[in-house]
Amino acid sequence: MSTSPVRYLCVDLGDKRTGLAVSDSVTRLVTPLEVLEVPVSHEGGEALIRAIVAAARELVGERGRLEVVVGLPLVQEGKEGPRAKQVRAFAERVRAALGCPLHFQDETLTSVEADWSMARSGMTRGEKKARRDALAAAVILRDFLARSRSEG
Repeated sequence: MSTSPVRYLCVDLGDKRTGLAVSDSVTRLVTPLEVLEVPVSHEGGEALIRAIVAAARELVGERGRLEVVVGLPLVQEGKEGPRAKQVRAFAERVRAALGCPLHFQDETLTSVEADWSMARSGMTRGEKKARRDALAAAVILRDFLARSRSEG
């Protein structure tokens, strides 16, 4: 009996915008999915959790295998500051809502890399702003998959 592939949903949590990206355990191709323009503070974060759950359900349906990867903002020398603690707490709420495995990946410089990738794209400033968080989520997910592959 073969098991279905795992779909990965990456969340790059922001105060105003949250980027989502996807991949799977077979192709390992990472795709920016969307940017949710739901402030994390709206309804105590419940509106954003509902939006993430809806995106996840659309990805895998009710029976698909899903794992969530969340970008973790680290400060100097890989240490966690207050923002990382907030992200961990929010991510745990997402994990509980989805009932799936949860992973964290250092998100240091991912927004910079996303900006760099759009530098000569011809997009307007507004178009770049609209895509930035999804591209950053894609970088986080790419780094997670590379790390998990190297760890065996």
